[in-house]
Amino acid sequence: MGAIITLSILALLVLYLGLFKANKSLLPVGLVGLLVVSGLLIKDWKINASPLYNGMILFDHYAIAFSILCTFVTILIFILSKGYFTSSSDHVAEYYTLLLFSLLGAVLVSSYHNLALLFLGIEIMSVALYILVGIRKKDPASNEAAIKYFIMGAFSTGFLLFGITLLYGASGSFDLMMIRDYVTMHPGAISPLFYGGVLLMIIGLTFKVGAAPFHFWTADVYDGAPILITSFMSTVVKVASFAGLLRLFTFSLLPLQDFWTPIFLGIVVLTLFIGNLSALMQSSFKRMLAYSSISHAGYMLFAVIGIGASSANSIFVYGASYSLATVTAFAALILVKRAVGSDHFESFNGLAKKNPYLAAILTIAMLSLAGIPLTAGFIGKFMMFSSVMAQYHILLLLIAVLNAAIAVYYYLKVVVSMYFRTAEGKSIPINSNYIILFIVTTFLTILIGVYPNCFIELI
Repeated sequence: MGAIITLSILALLVLYLGLFKANKSLLPVGLVGLLVVSGLLIKDWKINASPLYNGMILFDHYAIAFSILCTFVTILIFILSKGYFTSSSDHVAEYYTLLLFSLLGAVLVSSYHNLALLFLGIEIMSVALYILVGIRKKDPASNEAAIKYFIMGAFSTGFLLFGITLLYGASGSFDLMMIRDYVTMHPGAISPLFYGGVLLMIIGLTFKVGAAPFHFWTADVYDGAPILITSFMSTVVKVASFAGLLRLFTFSLLPLQDFWTPIFLGIVVLTLFIGNLSALMQSSFKRMLAYSSISHAGYMLFAVIGIGASSANSIFVYGASYSLATVTAFAALILVKRAVGSDHFESFNGLAKKNPYLAAILTIAMLSLAGIPLTAGFIGKFMMFSSVMAQYHILLLLIAVLNAAIAVYYYLKVVVSMYFRTAEGKSIPINSNYIILFIVTTFLTILIGVYPNCFIELI
């Protein structure tokens, strides 16, 4: 609980530092504050968790693990932010404050024990992003992305709220334990309203994770938003949303698995094909990453379809590996776009000769996203595939392997551009903060890929 209070105070502190023109202290204070939040979360690991504030929130190992992951990825994004926001606006404090409030929402979504808090967490996380996506007021693409995200987000929130209302109407409670007791104690007499609520919850939550057929906002919003904000949305927001989704279906709705598993099977198949085939057709590296994030949402839903004791570990490992590679890819894109002025694949032509270090780092990130062995991405996919194999979803596994092959093709397009095509131009300078980030993310990507047992045993 101390982490939530600290995050709230930190966000307000950063805002006031900006008010008093202390812009140089924003990043150091933000990083130190996030490290303190991480320390508080780690300290709570040994405490026997129980629901707090009349059952509103539960900081168990599940919530702490996902909160630490979201906080760590936010630290990486803060490291990238040095000098990034100043080129867009003089009001830098607002960027950091909104990111911190969005992270606060992500922590609430990971640790809720009451559907009312789930709604509050999602809205805190999303409202900050509505502003961040459109914060470049003079950029038409950013404005368009913000409007689309706001309208679609409000639309999905309606489904989510209506679903929560129906679950409450049938079970008489917002509490996850009470809802589970209702499902368990009335196996043959569950109200049709409850089933309707489950359907609406699926719609609302799959919108937040960017799964098909509720994915239509993802590419335009990711493409129009500033690259650093896109990086935050595609990692922290996606991981937290999956943590919230898995908690609901694992803790409360598991007895109704026969009802909602066929629905998720259809969503996964659509998500994999739409995400991968759309990414295959892109000429923009940023837009390709946006569509590929849709396909990764499909893979992460495997943990829900093959729900079991290992689902939380699987989705955590996949989320960690995906986040590390995605932040690395977006960091490389920032450097290349800053030097070339474009985010198309042609902008990476000849990068291996101009910047062999940067090309090698980006190659490792692409291999991890594609799920190639000896990278963290392979371990994540292996755990997801194992979960569906345990439920004997053989056809789904074959579809996943086919889509993984498609993903290898479009991820290697940028590798081909870097190593097998030539282009004139000077070497791209890499700042010290980018070097630190590349070292950390690449080391962890390889470490998890080569020694997965150490990481899995740790969690």
